[in-house]
Amino acid sequence: MDIIAFMHTHHVALSDVHLAVHTHGAGRPLLLLHAFPLDHRMWIGQEPLAEQFRLIVPDQRGFGSSRSAGCPASIEQLADDAVAILDALHVNEPAIICGCSMGGYVAQHVAIRHPARVRSLILVDTKLEADTPEARAARADLAAKVQRLGPEIVAAAMVPRLLTATPEANVVARRGEIEALLRRMILEQPVSTIVAALAALAARPDMTGCMQHVDVPTLLVVGADDQITPPECLTRAEEIIPGARLLIVPHAGHMTPLETPSIFNAAVLAFLRESNLDP
Repeated sequence: MDIIAFMHTHHVALSDVHLAVHTHGAGRPLLLLHAFPLDHRMWIGQEPLAEQFRLIVPDQRGFGSSRSAGCPASIEQLADDAVAILDALHVNEPAIICGCSMGGYVAQHVAIRHPARVRSLILVDTKLEADTPEARAARADLAAKVQRLGPEIVAAAMVPRLLTATPEANVVARRGEIEALLRRMILEQPVSTIVAALAALAARPDMTGCMQHVDVPTLLVVGADDQITPPECLTRAEEIIPGARLLIVPHAGHMTPLETPSIFNAAVLAFLRESNLDP
């Protein structure tokens, strides 16, 4: 499984940092925001969407090729970065904002902080609620271990939980490649970024109240076997976000776009077509 070589890389200057942003295709802008602690490569399976959309895929602050940009301070900061990227790329029309896991938290903040910039919203393997005290303590414990032992401890702890234990037969052959890609991404992230992102994730606010006021078409996608944000997280979100549509994907875990790209891509295209947002 190769790095996304088909994309063009921009080094986008924001007010305080330079970020690496990868683009491909033409048409309506589709911003893809990656999960923690990964980078733009998690979206390798979404290449076919570039046939109809302009894919905009940043390495968020501190991650991937944006590692020299410093550490993320908050989810709100990452949301403001996302909008600044659109500005830097001269994206004047509202964009389709898609985020997975941490990227889903960022996408929610884009929708609330910058509603005029959002044409539609796709939230993947994520949730609206803030961390529980137990979850915050677990993040702090993991951060302390990362500082002592490096990113290997994160890869060992997370990779088995990111993927389904019961993949479809046609996925089994590339399961090893997916695991290798996930491990490679995690091991290449700076310790300082991982630690700072864990703190930002723990401090993020509860969004259940705010998201009741989102008034753009919204698609919710979750793997049926997601151990990190189980389907009930998105079932609750469906009840909260006006008009939201929910897809639970069988034989997928927390990395639905990477594990089942054909199902995910077809769902995105169908959602945008039904919402009159296809090119």
